[in-house]
Order: sequence, then C-alpha cells, then structure tokens
Amino acid sequence: MPGHRSLLLRTSWRAVLQDAKPQSIVRKYGTVAESPAITTPQSSVFEDALAASSPRNNWTKDEIKQIYDTPLMKLAFAAGTVHRKFHNPGAIQMCTLMNIKTGGCSEDCSYCAQSSRYNTGLKASKMVTVDSVLAAARIAKDNGSTRFCMGAAWRDMRGRKTNLKNIKEMVNGVKSMGMEVCVTLGMIDLEQAKELKEAGLTAYNHNVDTSREHYPSVITTRSYDERLQTIQNVREAGLNVCTGGILGLGEKPKDHIGLIHTVATLPSHPESFPVNTLVPIKGTPLGNNAPSPFDATLRTIATARMVMPRTIIRLAAGRTTLTEEQQILCFMAGANAVFTGEKMLTTACNGWDEDREMFEKWGLRPMASFEVEALRELVSSSAPLDGQAAEESLKSQPVA
Repeated sequence: MPGHRSLLLRTSWRAVLQDAKPQSIVRKYGTVAESPAITTPQSSVFEDALAASSPRNNWTKDEIKQIYDTPLMKLAFAAGTVHRKFHNPGAIQMCTLMNIKTGGCSEDCSYCAQSSRYNTGLKASKMVTVDSVLAAARIAKDNGSTRFCMGAAWRDMRGRKTNLKNIKEMVNGVKSMGMEVCVTLGMIDLEQAKELKEAGLTAYNHNVDTSREHYPSVITTRSYDERLQTIQNVREAGLNVCTGGILGLGEKPKDHIGLIHTVATLPSHPESFPVNTLVPIKGTPLGNNAPSPFDATLRTIATARMVMPRTIIRLAAGRTTLTEEQQILCFMAGANAVFTGEKMLTTACNGWDEDREMFEKWGLRPMASFEVEALRELVSSSAPLDGQAAEESLKSQPVA
C-alpha cells in the first residue's frame, strides 16, 4: 500500500503540473529566467513637468488641471524643484510701480478704483511730469528696486501723441539709470509698441485678469481678444510680455486653470506673470468680495511655475495681506519677484525697509537689473542650470 500511495501522489502532482498555465512556470536556462516582459507605466503629466528641461506651449486645460489638483504640499515642493532648475532661488526681483496718470478711465473693470463709472472717492488727475517720474525712479533704485514700472489709467493710446512722447522720455531716462523699465498703458498698437521699444522699454504689462470664460462677468468694455491682440503687438515689437491675473474676482478654481492655460499657450511664455489678489475697493462692484484664500494663491503660483518654468512669477497687488511666512512659502514654490515701495497704483504696498528685513532674515537678495536675461543666455533649452550653478555663472557676467 505505501508504494501505491506514493504512485498516486506522483500521478496527482503530474496532473497539476500539466494543467498549470505556461506563464505561471518560470523555466531557467543557466542564469537567465524566462519570464513575461515587464511593461513600464507611462509617466504622468505631473512627473513630465517635474522632469522638463525646457518650456512647452501646447498645454491642454486637462493637463494643467492635473497639476493644479495635485495635493498642495506635493505640488509646492515639486514647483520649488523646477524653480531651482531654471532660476536662482535666492534672488527676488524688486519692482516699484508708479501711477503716472490717475483715475478717469472709461473702462468698467469691476475691481478698479480708477474707473470713472464708480464712485470710489478717487479724483482723476493729469499725467505727471517727466522730472517727477525720474525723481521717483532714483528713490526706488536707491532703495534696491531694479525694475521701475509706470501705469496710466486710460483705455488705450489713441490720440495721445503728446503723452506718448513724454512717456518715451520717461522710459529713456529710467533706462539710462541702469534699471529695467515696464509700462502699462492700456491697449496699444504695433507702431506704438515699436516706438516704446526704441525708447528703451524693457517690458509691457497687459493682464488678461482671469479665464476667458469668467472674463465677461468682470469686464464688458474691452474684450478678451483685444487684450490678447495688445499682447501680440507687444511681442511683435520685440518687447518682453508681462501678463497675469487677479484672484478673488468671484471665480472658481477652473478659472485659475483657464488663466494659466491662456498665458501658457501663447507663442512664447510671458517674461513675467503677476499674481494679484483682489484688494476690494468700496464703490466698485467687487468692493464687498470675500478675501481670496491663501491656498489658492500658493496653488496658482506653484502650478504656473510647473507649467512656465522660465517665467518670472510676481507677487503683486494684495501682498500686504500675506504674512511673512506665507510670502516665503510662495518664494519656495516658485515666486521670484515682488512689487515694493511706497504705493502700488492706488493700493497699499509693502515697503522697501520691510522687504529688506525679510530678505536678510531668510537669505534672499534683490536681483540685479537684467539678471534673468543674463540667466537665459546661460541656460540652454536642453540643459537648465541649478540655482547654485546659475549663481556662480552670474558672478562673471556683466550687469547692464
């Protein structure tokens, strides 16, 4: 019987082996195992953006949404990693914005104190003198600002030949101080943009404000496409484009995604992307809006950094509502510019002394004029420098 039981066991195991599927058996030939091929999973949009060595302009809204919806801690850390590949993480561009023509604007931007349609208590004024602008620019430079911006409250530059002549003189004077120069003058045509370029203008600001879908609920007197046309004129003239948006206009997260999608799919990414948060002004339609939450600001900055790795991301209006620690989080997630000085158009602005103290505490420094342009010459599209390498390379670069 023992022999019979042994025969039955051998027969049973032989049947099991015969019935087994071929892929469950690994046959070895020397040191090589025959096994099914391993399929490598496709990388995610997030991982591709993290590993990118150059910008791309063919983003879809769904791809940007995948990045935007990433858990915030993971998103902010990844954005900081991308930031260090394309920028010096310790350098912050300090910009000062001067209002050279206040109030009386015919537009109906629902957030703006300078619209003639709303009773905000702001008095309209004529354009300031060239000398007063140059004096203000000198003060800004002495306090560490290396970019001087000028804004005028009007719809466009049509019929403003004398104003344009004076503005060109302002631009030329500020540029001669060794500072970068930016203006925001409403809509301009290609010829006007070329004139400003010839005068020495560095960049032109023209925000798209929000997503295309949400835009009509904020502004009706200027179309989204008109804004994009001005941006195209600025780019064709050879000027840097500065365009961004405002958070807190009653929009949804999908509109933050739409805003980023608009600028990230331009023929070239903007040189700078201002992130504003609404400063509610009594008398305007949005004067009673609730504050935009900080996590929306941080998420927007981090997503923009992942999607537009070489762009300067600027903390703009509303920075006074952020704590020092919140600002540092923004810098760690990719923001690398601020507006600083006495005032920002008609709203409060963080002062130079306040920013200087913050920079010293956290190991930051103001960018030199045209520093990012110097970095772009050093960073090829296929081999971005890390922050330390960029810092070392810049030591041997002349500053304009």
